[in-house]
Amino acid sequence: MKNLSNQLIQRFFTKKEIGGEISVNDLRDREFSGQKLSAEEKTALANYDAYRISVLNAQENDEDFHAAYRQLQVIANLGDWKEFLKEQYSNL
Repeated sequence: MKNLSNQLIQRFFTKKEIGGEISVNDLRDREFSGQKLSAEEKTALANYDAYRISVLNAQENDEDFHAAYRQLQVIANLGDWKEFLKEQYSNL
């Protein structure tokens, strides 16, 4: 990995280059870096957190818990944050 330049890594592994949507984790990164989030963005983060806790608490054994945890990581990293503005996530 040391042989890869930062520019090359940025080019091939950023959402900007691959056309990805802004994710839940992108919002978290912005928030942690001191950028202000809109009310909608804050709502989406709160809804995702409630959804995550609900899904993880519903698991009945360690194997299912870890599988759900990995799936939630993918959702948080790659899914569009606007998904968590939907009503189904606001009532958890």
